Amino acid sequence: MSTPGPLAPSRRLAVAVIGLTVSRGSASDGWASVLWSSPTALAGTPLWIYAILLAPMQPRGTAQRSASRAERRPDDGRLLRGARSRARIREAARALFQERGFDAATLRAIAARAGMGASSVYRHVRSKHELLVLELADLQEEAWLAFRRYDARTTATRERVQKFFQCQHELLARHPDLTVIAIRATTYPDSRVASRVLSLNDRTIGLLAEILQGGRARGDLDPGIDVLAAARALFHGAIGARISWANGLLSEAACRTAIEGTVELLFRGLGRPATPR
Repeated sequence: MSTPGPLAPSRRLAVAVIGLTVSRGSASDGWASVLWSSPTALAGTPLWIYAILLAPMQPRGTAQRSASRAERRPDDGRLLRGARSRARIREAARALFQERGFDAATLRAIAARAGMGASSVYRHVRSKHELLVLELADLQEEAWLAFRRYDARTTATRERVQKFFQCQHELLARHPDLTVIAIRATTYPDSRVASRVLSLNDRTIGLLAEILQGGRARGDLDPGIDVLAAARALFHGAIGARISWANGLLSEAACRTAIEGTVELLFRGLGRPATPR
């Protein structure tokens, strides 16, 4: 059996790193100790193997010591100041969106209204679209809480769905500009804000599916119904009415009536009842 030749410089460096790892106690019982005790075993190993093996190494106890230092570090008020700054930014954005509209409200103007420098605002938000998504998320949560406040699970499913859309529409009608921008954003699927708005839409569909699931369990609905498909149909019917509203084709009241009509139509069904023979 031939004796392996000397290691190349790159492999000698790898062996040195392994030795340092072993001496620090981060791999005393693993593969590193074996290779350190027999470095010639590395003579034919491709260099990419070193990268894989060495990547996860960390001296034992480093993470714990860092966490311990973080726990012992006294609160110097930065977290509280950051929360207050974000609250001021959101309040300023909400006011400017209402006063000027979303398109006319710039991030620089929002920072000025919040009493901050133009560069400081970027520590908290990256764009006004991010603020838009936060506002829409709050409106969605507020609508759901309003629905829950008056909801009775014993109420007929059709009435519960109508009430959910009424609570949602009342809030959106107070902020028509945000509604228009949110609908417009979904027509640009490659943009970051579109994906976040679509995620909010998915949550609304999920909430509707929850209502329908309760109705199916209670016997209000056909036991074979696909509640998720039904929730999507209800949601997209409402979105269709809101698109017409956003483009000036429907008034706010007509939009509300159109959504109510959509719910009634879907619950009544399109098919003609079969006549008994």
